[in-house]
Amino acid sequence: MSDQGFTTDFAARPAPSEAADAAGSPGMPAVLDRAAWQAEIDALRAREKAHTHEGDAIAAARRRLPMVEVDAATPLTGPDGPVTLLEVFEGRGQLIAYFHMWHAGQPAADQCEGCTYYNGQVRELSDLHRRNVTYATLCQGPYDESVRYRDFMGWDVPWYSARDSAAALLAGRGPFVLACYLRRGDRVFETFWTTGRGVEVMAPSYGLLDLTVYGRQETWENSPAGWPQESVIEQIRTNGRPTAQWSRLEAGRSDDLGTT
Repeated sequence: MSDQGFTTDFAARPAPSEAADAAGSPGMPAVLDRAAWQAEIDALRAREKAHTHEGDAIAAARRRLPMVEVDAATPLTGPDGPVTLLEVFEGRGQLIAYFHMWHAGQPAADQCEGCTYYNGQVRELSDLHRRNVTYATLCQGPYDESVRYRDFMGWDVPWYSARDSAAALLAGRGPFVLACYLRRGDRVFETFWTTGRGVEVMAPSYGLLDLTVYGRQETWENSPAGWPQESVIEQIRTNGRPTAQWSRLEAGRSDDLGTT
């Protein structure tokens, strides 16, 4: 989820409307003619390009990081029973794994809204597979209970229980851990991991929202007065359960995880 770090080095611009109108509508940016508006976008575009190039440089440095070996025989549980970490690669050379938090014995409504938000946006895997990369969820709960949550949410990503191996694989890191692994024969190496806002790459909706005038509408963002804002939790948990669950319930899916 988001933290509260942001820059305040904004280019000069006309002041936006500062408050909601009498009908309660949110504030609006100033209105310019097209030429003046385009000049503002062109100025911002230079900063966007610099940001993109810096991201490319960071990715290049990431590709040059050293790595650490992990036990390829680390036990996990999948749909057919016990498997090893090596088998989770599905024969491919690389693995991206998200460690999904789990509240054992709790109903669907009480499961992690953050993991639900992030993991639920990773859907189309064909391009990863074409590039010899497997994506999988390593849930920290028991397989039979947690896979029912995956099915209730309508996800089809490979799902494994790491309940008995999470401590070794995570080594004290978390929550919201996304890890990358490389396979060479029967050996497995961890090449990179991230957490916190680093896992935002899993949520393309954030990038799309960042392009809009009201942004993510979260309270940590530096927005003009009158812009709609809520806390992160208010955005991803609605009426007592992860927001993404409501459409599943409306579609008639059962959220019974069989824990009682």
